[in-house]
Amino acid sequence: MRIVSGSRRGIPLKALPGDTTRPTTDKVKESLFNMIGPYFDGGTAVELFGGSGSLSLEALSRGVDQAYVFERNAKACTIIKENAEKCRFVDELAIFRTDARNAAKKLKTMDVQADLLFVDPPYAKTEFYGLVNDFIELELMAPEAIIVCEHDKKMELPESYGDFSRVKHVVYGSSAISIYRK
Repeated sequence: MRIVSGSRRGIPLKALPGDTTRPTTDKVKESLFNMIGPYFDGGTAVELFGGSGSLSLEALSRGVDQAYVFERNAKACTIIKENAEKCRFVDELAIFRTDARNAAKKLKTMDVQADLLFVDPPYAKTEFYGLVNDFIELELMAPEAIIVCEHDKKMELPESYGDFSRVKHVVYGSSAISIYRK
């Protein structure tokens, strides 16, 4: 696993050993960023279920200004911190060791709006895709925001979350990516 493109292209990333996290493969990550816009001119990314922090670090490498990662596993948070240090994104990446269910309320207190929201929970935890609604209800999505959900290909996500409609749905092996925009 590595940073695929941008200012930190090629930097290898660590992942938590074992099966407690499921890192997005480089192939899927590259395809995902090609779909949502290969490079960014600023903005804020929020990653729920950070794992290795790979999606946020990729977004930073491609021009996002700031990223917020939520991960409840202490060992995974350590890996995310190490990856941020290796990529020299310590100041741009904020790591919160907490359950993703706390993310929207935390960001509301900080007056943060997301330009990119990555939702990639353990596939068996289907209820966590509903956290997107918390971000919409608390008005935490920027006007041109993009919501990216990675999920099991057998799982059907809704066609829309509030004003955000699914604009892409692509399958990669056993995984699928659903992308939502206003």
